[in-house]
Amino acid sequence: MRLAPLAILALAAALSALAAPRAAQAAPTLAFPLACEIGRTCEIQHYVDRDPGPGLLDYRCGHRVEDKHDGVDIRLLDMVAQRAGVDVLAAAPGRVIAIRDGVPDISIRAPGAPSTEGHHCGNRVAIALGDAWILDYCHLAEGSLKVRVGDTVGVGQPLAHVGLSGDTEFPHLHFSVRHANQVVDPFAPSSLEGCEAQAGSLWTPEAARQMTYKRGVVLNTGFAAALVGQGAIENRTTLPASPDAPALVAYARLIGLEQGDVIDMSILGPDGKVISKGALPPLNHDKDEFPAQLGHKRPAQGWARGVYLATLQVRRAGQVVISQRWQATL
Repeated sequence: MRLAPLAILALAAALSALAAPRAAQAAPTLAFPLACEIGRTCEIQHYVDRDPGPGLLDYRCGHRVEDKHDGVDIRLLDMVAQRAGVDVLAAAPGRVIAIRDGVPDISIRAPGAPSTEGHHCGNRVAIALGDAWILDYCHLAEGSLKVRVGDTVGVGQPLAHVGLSGDTEFPHLHFSVRHANQVVDPFAPSSLEGCEAQAGSLWTPEAARQMTYKRGVVLNTGFAAALVGQGAIENRTTLPASPDAPALVAYARLIGLEQGDVIDMSILGPDGKVISKGALPPLNHDKDEFPAQLGHKRPAQGWARGVYLATLQVRRAGQVVISQRWQATL
């Protein structure tokens, strides 16, 4: 049988389509994956480690990473916020290909904490975007998952709540990106070699603006009537400052500090005069997390009524790089 010219052209086009390789899908564009606001209700703790050896290197040539860290950690300010429930959101549309639930929300530093062997990621949701792109959402709150394997999700759809499950000691989302089973840094996706101070990213413009790189952050501040432990900050159980308190303590918790940083603190009374002032020695190495406190004993005549102001500055190479003020009324 002889094919007509139009039939020959149609057949040739079909064969050509079968033989031609499928065009690669463009890299995904990622929305911010948490229902929180950087700088107010959450902060970035760690980035992807871009150093192939034992060193630490993030995409901005800093050291806000852990060794071999393969994702971005976005942390809540404390456990009170975690227990209230903060949604983890789909950063891109796709299909749920794996989940895990049932891992308890407990810090690995807690006495009697169970082993995380085999489930370091804790409770998780993995989503395939197509063309071998996969997003993983880790350390989700036990019992909070809102999706099942096979579900199709859209951008911004709630997947679960932020938790403390798996290999972690603070409430956060560990968000990782892989392509063809290789780690991709969403802040600098072109490669994992070295650092790129002005790198492009996979983030939407809105997400990128929210996640502007910071070389150190003040996470929590407050006043108390006694020195403050980490657990009290996490659970907001500090002894409150009061007119009858035996002491007045200004405290802060900072993350992402660098070797050589110097922290200055002061407390000013209602009359504007300094009642306590101090500086910590230069840090001997980078600090993932660091508490700073300054206190003063109650004077013989008692605390004057009014507003007390605390100030904190971090000096780096002689320049002030972080500055924070907070107050309390007695």
